[in-house]
Amino acid sequence: MSTESSYYDYDYNGTKDDPDIRLCNLDPNPTEVITQTYMHSLICAFGLVGNILVVITYIFYKRSKTMTDVYLVNVAVADLTFVLALPFIIYNEQHRWIMGAVVCKVLRSAYSINLYSGMLLLACISGDRYVAIVQARRSFGTRSSSLMYSRVICSVVWVSAAALTAPTLIYTECFEETSFGAEAASVVCQLSFSTDETAKLIKVLIPSLQMAIGFLLPLLVMMFCYSCITCTLMRAQSTQRHKAIRVVLVVVVVFVICHLPYNVALLNHTLSLFTMRGCKAEMLKLQVLGISKNIAYLHCCLNPILYAFIGSKFRSHFRQIAMDLWCFGKKYIYSARSSRAMSDTRISGFKSSDRSNLSSFSV
Repeated sequence: MSTESSYYDYDYNGTKDDPDIRLCNLDPNPTEVITQTYMHSLICAFGLVGNILVVITYIFYKRSKTMTDVYLVNVAVADLTFVLALPFIIYNEQHRWIMGAVVCKVLRSAYSINLYSGMLLLACISGDRYVAIVQARRSFGTRSSSLMYSRVICSVVWVSAAALTAPTLIYTECFEETSFGAEAASVVCQLSFSTDETAKLIKVLIPSLQMAIGFLLPLLVMMFCYSCITCTLMRAQSTQRHKAIRVVLVVVVVFVICHLPYNVALLNHTLSLFTMRGCKAEMLKLQVLGISKNIAYLHCCLNPILYAFIGSKFRSHFRQIAMDLWCFGKKYIYSARSSRAMSDTRISGFKSSDRSNLSSFSV
């Protein structure tokens, strides 16, 4: 059986047939584990709060919904899917896998689902803004009636994301593996293959699809749409155009900063999968890959800020949510104090009546 680590856990300083090939210890050191735990905790906390607020705003506070709103709530759902799965993935990577084969497949597929659906939906958002601003005259009067089409597009995106995630879902398995220096085998959840040919194909196919469809395609769509939007805003006689252009630039720059390092590291890692390399170089490569992946994870926390709360309407709805929560908290505190005061009054009344009964009994 070929596992996920079959092609990069050896010291290739010798020849291929050298019987003295040594296994490399590629386990992260305790400092890396602690750092990753803190980063993942922050990502989970901020990603959970921000994306839940987007969903609440869409369901309970946004009355007239547009195509962009439909895309935004689907992006939030995609990010929530990954954020909720991340603690379980990290815990089981650092400990013995105890959650079974089905959960193993589901959790390992959560990142791919989030990647493809989230990135393709961000491309849809940029396309919708392109139509609304650049093609404003042609699209006038048709955007409100095309709400159903946005839901159809979102359905197509989710189906496509599921299809692209199929290789990860199929080849992810639970199996026992003996770690470097360990006496007993432990259960791990990783990609597993029956033949070397299948391993070579899938281990190149999965990162290639992630880079092509999960990064390059959305980036090209965003670059084209936002370039046209910027040119249109530059020609417009509006006092808000500079603010709008800054928002566009921030969206593109943040996307590139978050995802470019990981995709470059992933490309480098994929190209060197089947070449001979030493333990130190492989350890450094895996460290860079892990750090850049954590930076890519941050994008699910920034999406609510960049695409939702940066708009005036969503900000007003967010303020309304904060006010409602504040009022609810005040009502809860007031009701708790009132019930406590009533109970104290009853207790004092009972005590006074008891004293009067005792005095009358003694007389």
